[in-house]
Amino acid sequence: MGKPVNSRSKEQPPAGRAVEHSVMGPVDKAMEVLSALVETGAPHRLADLARRTGLTKPTVHRLLRGLAGSGFVEPAEGGSYRAGPRLLGLAAAALDSGPGLHLIRPVLAELRTRTGLLAHYAVRDGDAAVCLEVSEPAREYALELRPGSRAPLLLSAPGLAMLAALPAAETESAFAAEDAAGRPLPVPAVDLRAETAAAAERGYAVDDQYEQEDRRALASAVRDAEGRVVGAVALTGLVFTLDRAGVELYGPMVRAAARAVSAGLGSDGGPRLAVARRGVRAGELSTGL
Repeated sequence: MGKPVNSRSKEQPPAGRAVEHSVMGPVDKAMEVLSALVETGAPHRLADLARRTGLTKPTVHRLLRGLAGSGFVEPAEGGSYRAGPRLLGLAAAALDSGPGLHLIRPVLAELRTRTGLLAHYAVRDGDAAVCLEVSEPAREYALELRPGSRAPLLLSAPGLAMLAALPAAETESAFAAEDAAGRPLPVPAVDLRAETAAAAERGYAVDDQYEQEDRRALASAVRDAEGRVVGAVALTGLVFTLDRAGVELYGPMVRAAARAVSAGLGSDGGPRLAVARRGVRAGELSTGL
């Protein structure tokens, strides 16, 4: 969390957030409210925003009024709130000009076309994986994944893929931080560590209904020109559309897609991205690499 702007918070945050909130200034609190406001399920009620941020209802209400006056928030039905036009405009502009998104979009589109599943790209934000781009197939059911959606780093395919591509010490520090936070995981940590190790070997991670029941996802890490892990390409589907055979078939395709984006970003001096229209061979995405 950034340096406080004014005074320290006098509120008592929930367990696990005491350290962050003890040094939060007004700007930090406003950012927490905005982050909670754009989570899935909008519009959000005041009580839900207070619970998610760990701030008191009076503080959240005061911040919402100020943000509404600037166009970042707007009131909705039943005393709830949603993102305002100014916030949406800034988000759209930031996403449109995001680094590498012009390379990522065609890769996601082809991945979606070839698999019929939802393809997306996520980056790391602390202990969360944040979705930046989505390529969704046209079908009768929706998976409710959109840009800005957040998932726990340790319980999502993109998060596990990014951790698997990091040095062992950095990966272990993420698990240690989760242990220190005292938040119970729905999946044994030993299983998540095993999946991270397996992902490092095969080049893609599998989220087998870790956080959301009836969903399965695959992801592979993307690196920039310096070899740093900057995000992950992923596929998500309901378990009956992404079964075990699908994992084995589509996993290498996701890995190839991530490598194509990495090459486009100049990682390892590889060729620029060139999405070809040839068929898939041996389960690999046709990327011209």
